[in-house]
Amino acid sequence: MLTILGFAMIATFLVLIMMKKMSPIAALVLIPALFCVFVGKGAHLGDYVIDGVSSLAPTAAMLMFAIVYFGVMIDVGLFDPIVRAILRFCKADPMRIVVGTALLAAIVSLDGDGSTTFMITVSAMYPLYKRLKMSLVVMTGVAAMANGVMNTLPWGGPTARAATALKVDATDIFVPMIPALAVGLLAVVVLAYVLGLRERRRLGTLTLDEALVREPESETVLVAAGSGTKSGAGAGTGAGAAAAGHDGCEGAAAPDAEPDDDFQGLDPNRATLRPKLYWFNALLTVALLTAMIMELLPIPVLFLIGAALALTVNFPHIPDQKARIAAHADNVLNVSGMVFAAAVFTGVLTGTGMVDHMANWLVDTIPDGMGPHMGLVTGLLSLPLTYFMSNDGFYFGILPVLAEAGQAHGVSTIEIARASIVGQPLHMSSPLVPAVYVLVGMAKVEFGDHTRFVVKWAVLTSLIILAAGILFGII
Repeated sequence: MLTILGFAMIATFLVLIMMKKMSPIAALVLIPALFCVFVGKGAHLGDYVIDGVSSLAPTAAMLMFAIVYFGVMIDVGLFDPIVRAILRFCKADPMRIVVGTALLAAIVSLDGDGSTTFMITVSAMYPLYKRLKMSLVVMTGVAAMANGVMNTLPWGGPTARAATALKVDATDIFVPMIPALAVGLLAVVVLAYVLGLRERRRLGTLTLDEALVREPESETVLVAAGSGTKSGAGAGTGAGAAAAGHDGCEGAAAPDAEPDDDFQGLDPNRATLRPKLYWFNALLTVALLTAMIMELLPIPVLFLIGAALALTVNFPHIPDQKARIAAHADNVLNVSGMVFAAAVFTGVLTGTGMVDHMANWLVDTIPDGMGPHMGLVTGLLSLPLTYFMSNDGFYFGILPVLAEAGQAHGVSTIEIARASIVGQPLHMSSPLVPAVYVLVGMAKVEFGDHTRFVVKWAVLTSLIILAAGILFGII
């Protein structure tokens, strides 16, 4: 019964947010609360929620101060040279910009933290997508998949969890998997190229000067293949294509579309710029990321200190500091609120025992004839299991059971461990991953739109990694 209710709760949540019948925050809170009552454990709802909030509170604190920190860095112009360099290199070509998004997300992912990766990637790329009227879910989808592949680094989390759970060396898991993961990253870049070509056909290619002098229009959030754009203040337009002599997409923006106040990355005259402090801000950011990788202090503490230093040095007057905090309050509230709402979902899922029953049911459904192929089975199961539960739940609760079943059929533990990490490109877009709310929040994309767009491509990327691992004899 708990198995059925667990799957029903997750399915209800996904359907409601993808159909936009409920906001993610409301769905993350109300649906698990309702199912908790159905399970007959409504009296324990408070305990489950407190447990979930306690486990995610450090993450929420880290995100709050990290958003303030990177928001200030955007305000003072730290990323302006990066944005301008990318735009000049890409020549305002949508295809190159999408490929650049994948590469930038992959490179920044070397720090091992998804939230930081998404903050930096969106900070650098969002102004380009916004100005050129490109689909923002293409940016979030490509960034999430690139980060998912790189999330398998030994210091990224999943590999370390697998090594700890199965008592093997993380190096023995990761190093042999490098060829398969490289194929997966290449697949993300190729996908970015294809999606970029689609955007180029829709919008055309601008010169740098044309991109910078275009009249701002309403943003494009979701573009279905061969269709128009999401409605709002006006549909996306084909102005870019017109400038390049191509046909645009359907639905031109209304003449009285509101100004694009969000495009700040290349504005050379904004009052918050601090060109004399550029190298201080750059060194502070490098020092912060280095300290995070070296784990000198807990990440929330590092970002708290970093945000305080950034505000104090760049805006020594208290009214200016208050203004900067207020400017980023929406992002802080949206993201931290989403994390605490997700704590209700995970708390109920774990506290009621739903997640354990779901996992055991999946393991029990494995046919005996598949025993010698437990590497393949583990890889396939890693997709839904790491999407519908936390990495901790999968690696510490389910993986040991799969490894034991594999050993009974002559499959080595290390092979099971390698197969367990192939689902990470999909996992990074799970509603249970706090970092994904940073991504969609900063990109101003509906979580349902992101999910509808990215799931199929993330599953494909994961399957490519699995196939490469089997082909190379790694799994």
